[in-house]
Amino acid sequence: MYFITVAILTIAQRIYELKVAKENTQNLLSHGGVEFGAKHYWMLVTLHTLFFSGMFIEAFLRGVHPPEIWPILFALFLTAQAGRAWVIRTLHGRWTTRILVVPGEKLVDKGPFKIVPHPNYMIVAVEILTLPLIFGLYYTSIIFTVLNALVLLAVRIPEERRALNWATKSNH
Repeated sequence: MYFITVAILTIAQRIYELKVAKENTQNLLSHGGVEFGAKHYWMLVTLHTLFFSGMFIEAFLRGVHPPEIWPILFALFLTAQAGRAWVIRTLHGRWTTRILVVPGEKLVDKGPFKIVPHPNYMIVAVEILTLPLIFGLYYTSIIFTVLNALVLLAVRIPEERRALNWATKSNH
């Protein structure tokens, strides 16, 4: 029962965040925002959809068996949620699930961005690792942690760096 509750609350949070991201995306585009990485966006949507599906499938097939350290894993997951809120609050209307740059806008260099170059990606990585582990869903955790790392390192972060380099050059 705890698994269903936590999973559904997390999915509801993601749906709400997608609504906020969509509004922010439309606003940024209306102010001259330029999108980078649109061709790979489907990978992120598919990865996250399959991640949640994978948790439910594994829970159905193998059952939910929280390990002894589940409170530590849950604390890490909640810390990641706080980090996500910090990122969203820091970026405010500039937070989106897409890579958008508005020419002339100063890059964000406060909050978590002072500490880590891509804080949201680190937070998502912690969530994908810990959420299934809380319930003993080891296969989902391992498979999607690896897939997420591949997409982030091979596709997403290089594209974001390209966008940030473009933004830096266009501002001078």
